[in-house]
Amino acid sequence: MILIKNGMVYDAVTPKPYKADILVDNGKIMKIAENISCDNAEVFDAEGLRVYPGFVEAHCHIGLDGYGIGFEGMDYNELNDVVCPQMRGIDGVKAMDPAFAMAVEGGVTSVCTGPGSANVLGGTFTAIKTVGKRVDDMIIKEAVAMKCAFGENPKRCYREKGNNTRMSTAFQLRNMLFKAKEYNEKLIAAGDDISKKPPFDIKMESLLPVIRKELPLKAHAHTSDDLFTAIRIAKEFDVKLTLEHVTEGHLIVDELAKENYPLAVGPTFGSASKYELRNKSWETPGVLAKAGCQVSIITDSPVIPQQHLAMCAGYAVKAGMDPFAALQAITINPAKHIGIADRVGSLEVGKDADIVICDGDPMEIVTEIKTVFVDGNKVFSK
Repeated sequence: MILIKNGMVYDAVTPKPYKADILVDNGKIMKIAENISCDNAEVFDAEGLRVYPGFVEAHCHIGLDGYGIGFEGMDYNELNDVVCPQMRGIDGVKAMDPAFAMAVEGGVTSVCTGPGSANVLGGTFTAIKTVGKRVDDMIIKEAVAMKCAFGENPKRCYREKGNNTRMSTAFQLRNMLFKAKEYNEKLIAAGDDISKKPPFDIKMESLLPVIRKELPLKAHAHTSDDLFTAIRIAKEFDVKLTLEHVTEGHLIVDELAKENYPLAVGPTFGSASKYELRNKSWETPGVLAKAGCQVSIITDSPVIPQQHLAMCAGYAVKAGMDPFAALQAITINPAKHIGIADRVGSLEVGKDADIVICDGDPMEIVTEIKTVFVDGNKVFSK
């Protein structure tokens, strides 16, 4: 049992911070109030410090492509097949990758990681904590979303395998969704009669949660036209959708606000390394949030190292984003985006005790993260 005393609490759900104590037991937040006393608790004095929920990354490839990894350790794009929904991110995560320890030092305690970005269908993303030796013990939610990709990546990587235009990318995705829909209908019609069931198909089985609206498509899309194509196809097949990267979101903010899909914006730090990034801007997340969109800020690590997630939010604030909206964009919003807000993303009673304690605003570079708790365990301290 741990009692964090006298900290200034930024819980990510209440705009104004407040001074309070936090009681933690069995890895969960049991109570948040002033002047909590508990004789059996180990006391952590946070006087003069700020207390935040652990930061949450909505979209990255940590563990599948991490620190000091060349081709030998890169597992996030399956290059043998343009459509491979049967891939599972959990099978590629290297839990001992040093990138995880670095993430913790930056206050990032939960991440959504997985395959794809080049594949039209890349496979299933998973939500995990950033602490552990074995990925099976780090899981928050094993299957979070089915990755799909639009734009330049599928064209560039699979032009020799029948995918050379945005039209062929859309075709490849539609073709698989049509087949999965038919496969599902046949399974339903067959009922318990095994003889009437369609031949087993691992790709179709992997897409059933998408067709049945149990998992969203997690659509890599930078440009306005690619974002609209992702929305068009999701509506055509009546499937759930989240939009990832959203580089030109500020140019179509009225349309995205109207559609109301969850948006993961980034990675924004760095140069415009390809055609579809020419309009990237730190103003994008703030413009979208101001319009009422649910915005998460992402690193897409290792594109931006995972530990710099809060720094990215700070750059968005510098570009005009409301500071509280920016905090939510690296805490509760990504938790909602990936379907784990019942456990992480805010400091609330009943949630996992993932807690970051700083000597200032973590979105400012001069701030030092002093202590990080994950599931109530102190995993980093300075």
